[in-house]
Amino acid sequence: MTRCRLSFHLTLVLLAGLALVLREAPILPSSPAALAMQNVPAKILRWAADTSSGAPYVFQDPSNPTTLIGFEVDLIDALAAELGMTPQFVQNQWDGLIPGLKRGEYELAINGIEITPDRSQEVTFSKPYYLTFEQLTVRQGTVGLTTLADCRGKMVGTLQASLAERLLQAEGGVSIRTYEDEINAYQDLILGRTDAVLLDYPIALYYAAPNPQLAQVGGPIGQLAYGIAMRKEDTEFVNQINAAFDRLVANGTWATILAKWNLWTPVMADYLQQAAPPGIEPTGYLAYLQAIHREAGLWAKVVSYAKFLPLFFWGAVRTLQISLLSMSLAVCAGLLIALTRLYLPKPFQLLSVLYVETIRGTPLLIQLFFLFYALPNIGIKLSPLVAAVLGLGLNYAAYESENYRAGILSVPKGQMEAARALGMTHWQALRYVILPQSFRLVLPPVTNDFISLLKDSSLVSVITMVELTKVYTQVSAATFDYFGTGLIVATIYLLLGLPFARLARWAERQLDVEQAQPMGALGRAAGRPNQLSA
Repeated sequence: MTRCRLSFHLTLVLLAGLALVLREAPILPSSPAALAMQNVPAKILRWAADTSSGAPYVFQDPSNPTTLIGFEVDLIDALAAELGMTPQFVQNQWDGLIPGLKRGEYELAINGIEITPDRSQEVTFSKPYYLTFEQLTVRQGTVGLTTLADCRGKMVGTLQASLAERLLQAEGGVSIRTYEDEINAYQDLILGRTDAVLLDYPIALYYAAPNPQLAQVGGPIGQLAYGIAMRKEDTEFVNQINAAFDRLVANGTWATILAKWNLWTPVMADYLQQAAPPGIEPTGYLAYLQAIHREAGLWAKVVSYAKFLPLFFWGAVRTLQISLLSMSLAVCAGLLIALTRLYLPKPFQLLSVLYVETIRGTPLLIQLFFLFYALPNIGIKLSPLVAAVLGLGLNYAAYESENYRAGILSVPKGQMEAARALGMTHWQALRYVILPQSFRLVLPPVTNDFISLLKDSSLVSVITMVELTKVYTQVSAATFDYFGTGLIVATIYLLLGLPFARLARWAERQLDVEQAQPMGALGRAAGRPNQLSA
C-alpha cells in the first residue's frame, strides 16, 4: 500500500511540474515592426529554413556538423551585417516555413522558396535574389528523353509543391512521383524506379552532375525566382531587406557568394547586369564535391559518424525530454478522463467519450498543426516545446484513459463493496483499493504506449522542434548515407526505450509481491473480525 501511495503522490508531483512548465513557457518574441512600435531595437534577425533540404541552400557542413553552410546562409549573414543585426537560425519543415512565418516564429524564411502568385497572397517577398530554371536529369545512356514533351507516358520524380511539379501537371500525360527531399528523388532514378527527375538547376548541379550514373539533358525548362518570404505587415522591414540586398549587389558581395558556390550563370549575369566576378574560385562547391567523394573505407566512415555524435546526443536528449513530459501529461489526464467516464454524472461521461473518440479518430499530425499554427488565430501562442508536449500528451491521454478504464473495470466489484462495508468513503475505496490493483494491471499497456510515444515524438519536427529523427534526416542529407546513420538512430531509440521497459517489469514484480498475499490488504483485514469489531 505504501508503494501505491507513493505512486499516487509521484503522479501529483509530475502533474504539478508539467503545469509549471506550461505556465512559465516563454512568450514568443515580437516582429521587428512590433518592436519598432515599442521603441525597442531589434538586434536579432531570426530566419528559418529546413536543413534537410540540402546543398547548396542550407545544410550542415560535413567537416563540421555543428555549422550551417550554403549560399543562402552566406546571404543571410551578409544581410544581417548590413542591417547591424545578429542572425539566429530556426529549423522548420520546408512546407511549414510560411505557416511558421505568419505565426511569428521568425522574421523571414529562405530556402529556395519560389515566388508564386498563391504564396504572394500569404506573404510578402523580397526582390528575387536568384533566378534559375528547371533541369531534366536521366540515367546515363537514356535516349529520346530530353524535353518536357518527352516526359509524357514516363514516370518523372520531383519535389512536392514545387514549380517543377506544376510544369509536369500542366504538360499532361506524365506520371508524377513527388518527394520531400532531392536525395531520394535521384536515388530512385538511379535504381530505375523513375525515368527522369525534373528539379531546379542548383539542385541538379549539386546532386546529379557529380554522379557518373546520371546525365543532365536538354535545355533550360521554364524560369523561377527565389525570394525571401516575410510577413505582409512588416512593410518597413521588407524595404530594409531590399535596400540591404541592393547594397550587396552594388558592392559585388552577392556575385562573389554566387561564384563561391558555382551558381553564377548567364541568367544571373543578365539579371544583375554584372560580369562574372574575376578570380573567384568555387571553394564552396569544390569542398562539397570533396566531401561527397571522401574515402569509403570502414575507418573513414567511423570517423565521419563520430563527428555527428554530438548532434545525435542532443537529438536524443530532446526526444527523451518531450517523451517524458508528454507521457506524464498523458498518464495524469488519462486517469482523470477514465474516472470522469466511470463515476461522474452522465453529461461529464458523454464529454469524456466525445474527447476519446475525437482524439483517436484524428491524426496526431493534424492535432500538432492545429495547436501550433491554428490556435494563434484566436490569440493563443504556444512555444514549440509546449505545443509538442500538449499535442503528444493530450493525444495519448485518450488511449491511457481506455487502459485505466479497462483496469478499473477488471477489479471485482466486491472489492469496492467490501471497502465501503469497512467504513471507507467512495473516494478512499477508489484511491486505496481499486486504483492500486488496476495500476498493476495496466502497467504493461502503459509501458507499450510510452515506447510508441517515444517514436511518435518524431512528428514534432513539423512545429520547428529538432529531435532525433530530424537530426537523422539532416545528417543523411549531409552525408548521403541513410543506411549507417539509420542504424545509429535505430540503436539510440532502442537504448532509450529499453530502460523504461526494464523499469516496468521491475515494478510489476514489486507489485506482484504485494498481491501474493492472500486476498491483499482487504482480505487480511477481513480475516481479523475481532480487530474490526474492536
